[in-house]
Amino acid sequence: MKVKIGIIYATVDGQTLKISKVLQKELLKSGNLVEIYSIEDFNEKITNFDTLIIGSSIRYGVHHKKIIEFINSNKPKLDTIKTAFFSVNLVARKPEKNTPTANPYVVKFFKTITWKPTIVEVFAGKLDYKKYPFFDRIMIQFIMWMTKGPTDKTVEIEYTNWDKVAKFGKTLQNL
Repeated sequence: MKVKIGIIYATVDGQTLKISKVLQKELLKSGNLVEIYSIEDFNEKITNFDTLIIGSSIRYGVHHKKIIEFINSNKPKLDTIKTAFFSVNLVARKPEKNTPTANPYVVKFFKTITWKPTIVEVFAGKLDYKKYPFFDRIMIQFIMWMTKGPTDKTVEIEYTNWDKVAKFGKTLQNL
């Protein structure tokens, strides 16, 4: 049975979009109709979708403001369909913080909103100091220093577990 699925994402450095594209590819394998939208460009009717997947990156401990606004203003409509949420953050690079119930940003996020998606997942993001503006680089280096992560400004590490992303895509097919 073909299902119409929308993926809405908010990204700062592009990793959430990259993950969204991998999810789309996985969901298309089952013959689903899958469309990806930046939160900036989404103007569709939510109830036109059987499933809506929302992904957001983290910056300075907070999910993207427009994602939060979208969820809060559309909660009644989101509650009428199957939904999923995924968070992309560097804290999830640590095995003990890469699940929805153990990731502090995801736990905090769901304490601040009333929406409860059908399924939630968390993925580690990508660290690329060369891409960051000066202030962001300094702040991220400081956060990494505090969390015992890499601080070398030439470092580029993709922490995303692509097998986990593909597995999540398979799970989403069975919502």
